[in-house]
Amino acid sequence: MNIYTLNVGQGQFVVVTGGSEAFVIDTHVPLNPATPIVNVKSALAIALSGKNLVGLIVTGFDSDHFNEIGLRIVLNKYRPNWIAYPKYFKRTQCAAECFGFIDAYDRQNTIQRVSFSLTSNAARFYTKLSKEFDFEMFSPHAEDMNSSNNCSLVCKVTERATKRSYLVTGDTEADRWASVVRIFGDAIKCDVMAAPHHGSSNGVTSALMQKAKPHTVLISAGVKNQYGHPDRDALERYRAVATHVWSTNWTDADGLGQSLRTEVLAGTINTVKFEP
Repeated sequence: MNIYTLNVGQGQFVVVTGGSEAFVIDTHVPLNPATPIVNVKSALAIALSGKNLVGLIVTGFDSDHFNEIGLRIVLNKYRPNWIAYPKYFKRTQCAAECFGFIDAYDRQNTIQRVSFSLTSNAARFYTKLSKEFDFEMFSPHAEDMNSSNNCSLVCKVTERATKRSYLVTGDTEADRWASVVRIFGDAIKCDVMAAPHHGSSNGVTSALMQKAKPHTVLISAGVKNQYGHPDRDALERYRAVATHVWSTNWTDADGLGQSLRTEVLAGTINTVKFEP
């Protein structure tokens, strides 16, 4: 398994690849051309070379995760078989534009839509979306859909060949994590975890880290972002458990953030800076 966390500023755009298949998580592309970011098209060309893009996961409907420009790039160029998203709707211009494009695309190119909402814990396993990856859903659930952040899609992706795993977290906040930890416990254990809510302090708890036990935490945050992500106390919680913590907004000598490429192979987890 390879995880490419692209430097797209204060948002998220991730590519996960296996032996021959791949999928994308979120599609944020900044609208400010002055922001020093990775070229998404060239990064996708590198990450997806020789791979079949089977699907797209949208963790939430805010513009830093669900972006029409990124959506168009993924669907028009790589034509995935399915698109998955949490089963709720937030009435924003961004969501309206994105779903409008999906509707128009679907009229020309059939795409399977998968909306996730836990109604039964036993029904949280999805094994037919990919030949190489299994998806185990932990959120959203009606009992905690008290904010758009807590409606985020949370799932653990496991590569069948290596049994290595990646926990997708969206913008999920502490009160929802309390329920996930209580209900699912050790099931959320993973090798690599995406930092919830871009490294916000209200996106991670010590209980979550103790159950997830990730070797590596990957933070997608913008350079000098207005929120100060990642928060210092969130970093302390990550580092109390994880061997490595990496962020796209940690700068090089030129003050620029960099994309991250994480190899999660059998017996090996190695994260390196990645720029196309």
